[in-house]
Amino acid sequence: MKLRLLVVVVCCLFLAACGKATKDEVIEDVNKKWNDAKGYELSASMEVRTGAEPRVYDVKVWHTKPDFYRVAVNPKGESEQQLIVRNEEGVFVVTPSLRKTHKFQSEWPKQNSQAYIIGALAEDLVADSKAVMTEDDASYTFEVATRNVDQTALPVQQIVVDKKTMLPTKVSVMDESLQEQVVITFADIKLGVQHTAEEYAVEKFSEKEEKKAASAEVVDTEFSVYYPTIDWAHTKLTDEFEVQEDGNTRVILTFEGEKPFTLMQQPIQSDETILPVSGDPADLGYTIGAITDNSIQWDKDGMTFFIASTKLTKDELLEVAASVQESSIK
Repeated sequence: MKLRLLVVVVCCLFLAACGKATKDEVIEDVNKKWNDAKGYELSASMEVRTGAEPRVYDVKVWHTKPDFYRVAVNPKGESEQQLIVRNEEGVFVVTPSLRKTHKFQSEWPKQNSQAYIIGALAEDLVADSKAVMTEDDASYTFEVATRNVDQTALPVQQIVVDKKTMLPTKVSVMDESLQEQVVITFADIKLGVQHTAEEYAVEKFSEKEEKKAASAEVVDTEFSVYYPTIDWAHTKLTDEFEVQEDGNTRVILTFEGEKPFTLMQQPIQSDETILPVSGDPADLGYTIGAITDNSIQWDKDGMTFFIASTKLTKDELLEVAASVQESSIK
């Protein structure tokens, strides 16, 4: 009797062990499911906590194999929208309400973590041999390195995967202290959905706004100056002046010290349909800009902003840009 009971216990333990998936097995299953689909649509909520106050955005993503992407981002409860589009002609950032389209010479989203693109998340899991997996009854949770070489301030992410669907439910991108800075909560993911190449044409996303405002001209009016609110002890505003050029007003702020930079701002001029820009798309939380090794530019609130510096890293350029806001404090 004792021997029989021992055999039963051993068999139960063996079956339990066999039924428990290893980290590598889960990653293999996830990678296969997320990347084998010919296309997908998803919707998510993105909370950005890098500023003084948390900001929440609605995110909708299309992907059709092999390389077509459309990411629409707009502030929660607002109609203003920006899109990142990758089609057969390249990578574009479209701001329909401003009638502006920027074209990038970029491989986005390859070689970078993108918390709302599930294929990129799967590649993050495969790329990090030191990824750690924990689990409970409902979910697998992975702690894995990001691949954002330009955003080393956010080196870690947690990816939560539902055991029943094997789809992500939440991604938290964290700083070095493991404090959540960006949180993506997935609301709906539909695998197998495909869109035609014509549906990724950038004209599709801006033509309605173009028709509304085709005859509108940008009128230069008095505007409030925006300042970075970042507090760097040994970098201070040393000069501020206004330039008039072709009837347009441009304000230039000079900051000097250990981390010097120049911030330029002016009302948006929408005199071209597609504007070529250098660099890669840069997510500032509240908008999408363009970043190079020495500069970053973006549009917001009817204004164009440009920061240049030979001393700041890309992390620091992003940090300054994310802090810029309308203020009377200099």
